[in-house]
Amino acid sequence: MTTHYIDLTVVPDPESGIPQLLGALYDQLHLALVQQKLDSIGVSFPEYSVAPRSLGARLRLHGSDVLLRQLFGTDWLRGMRDHVRMTDIGPAPADAPHRAVQRKQFKTSVERLRRRRMKRKGETPQQALEAIPSSVERTPHLPYVHVRSRSTSQPFCLFIALGAPVPSPVPGSFNRYGLGGPTTVPWF
Repeated sequence: MTTHYIDLTVVPDPESGIPQLLGALYDQLHLALVQQKLDSIGVSFPEYSVAPRSLGARLRLHGSDVLLRQLFGTDWLRGMRDHVRMTDIGPAPADAPHRAVQRKQFKTSVERLRRRRMKRKGETPQQALEAIPSSVERTPHLPYVHVRSRSTSQPFCLFIALGAPVPSPVPGSFNRYGLGGPTTVPWF
């Protein structure tokens, strides 16, 4: 149950901006969640904005008091401590609305879709072009964080979408990025 929270705010320096530091912090959180096999800690971005597109400088972790203390009992912030300011773990406001914080994936590159189709169906480039017109391409307008996959080591953009506010929590688990499909976290 996500009854408590802690805020982590990244502090930029002349060499690193907020997006880069937030990405590094999120990478380290992801690794800690994987290593500790935690699926009961969720994340939110209180400064989330679609226009202008930004996650802000603050990452909020949600979970039980016990689980948050367990996470922070390890040295998962190693190397980031000079760039992060933390609050104490505290109870989330009981009257806060809840929201789902989810990953949103986009099939954005028409060229990638065409190459995939050619490989899968054995088509020529012309056949793939006819099957997948350029109008299919979508440009995402959601905020994102740059992270690196732990399984493939490839960097990618993790787009973040918010569900509509709901009056009561939707229980469930979170993935290793702290995101939870329909599972909600307090939004305040």
